[in-house]
Amino acid sequence: MRDRVTEAVPALVAAAVAAPSMHNAQPWRFVHHTDTGVLSLYGDPDRALPVGDPEHRGMHLGCGGALFNLRVAAAQQGWDVVTEMFPDRRDPWRLVDVTLEEPGTVPFDRGLADLFPAVEARRTNRSPFSDEQIPPEIFDELCAAALLEGARLAVPSDWHADDLVDLVHDAELHEAASDLMRAEIIAWTRTGRAGEGPESEGVPSYAFGPRQHDVKVPVRDFGLPRDARRRATATFEERPQLAVLGTETDDPADWLRAGQAMERILLVATRDGLATSMMSQPLEWPELRSMARDPASRMGFVHMVFRLGYGPPAAATPRRPVTDVLTVV
Repeated sequence: MRDRVTEAVPALVAAAVAAPSMHNAQPWRFVHHTDTGVLSLYGDPDRALPVGDPEHRGMHLGCGGALFNLRVAAAQQGWDVVTEMFPDRRDPWRLVDVTLEEPGTVPFDRGLADLFPAVEARRTNRSPFSDEQIPPEIFDELCAAALLEGARLAVPSDWHADDLVDLVHDAELHEAASDLMRAEIIAWTRTGRAGEGPESEGVPSYAFGPRQHDVKVPVRDFGLPRDARRRATATFEERPQLAVLGTETDDPADWLRAGQAMERILLVATRDGLATSMMSQPLEWPELRSMARDPASRMGFVHMVFRLGYGPPAAATPRRPVTDVLTVV
């Protein structure tokens, strides 16, 4: 049994690291304990974003997404998964212990295996989407996906959607005025200049997407002002189709649950033919994050804003190799 687990772990981790993370910092590491068979998921403080994510909420979201991908890959290989959040109170960076079980030992979510092709196919798409409307039944599927992970997904009303777009623009003004925030973003972009970080992490220039002809869609622009003339300009959709992910409370366990819900939503959307991107800009500023929720909603705290629609293919962003993120002890 343990030999089979040991053989399975590298493939599971390879699927896990396909998850999205803030600025593609990939803030995770895995430790496989061969004596017990337990696979531990850790947040990596060396990949923290102290300006944009001072409480590490975004790190937990990314690690939650990686955990969900791992669960999908395990189901695809025929394993059941048992998870324990925060198994060691002495080590806050040890977020989850994962144990693989033979099928039939615990309840098995067979729908997970069906999402496996979407793990590799999912992309963050910063290109214009068409104005084609997403059918209500697809939004219903996405809302159900969030509920399965203990979170809620809401489609904002017109006024709330307008407010969210305004909040993104407000966040951009905050960002432009913060030398520390701009420096942190630049540190995680890859344009081919000397002195930048490894090509296996961060946001490469080919993933920036075109500049907006008229700025009305909440897509983060990673390009530097001096590079603006080198990038094409495009007209984006008239009204972006948004969805808001949140939970009733706001602690690290909620963040991990929200991260798993985030990834389940993205994989279901990818399977259903949608293009996706995420807007965390207003959620990175406490004074704006509280304004992102609909006051009439039961959703207490917003963790992510999704932009969904139909768009052109997007290229994959790089990932660190499994050997860099997995330690076997």
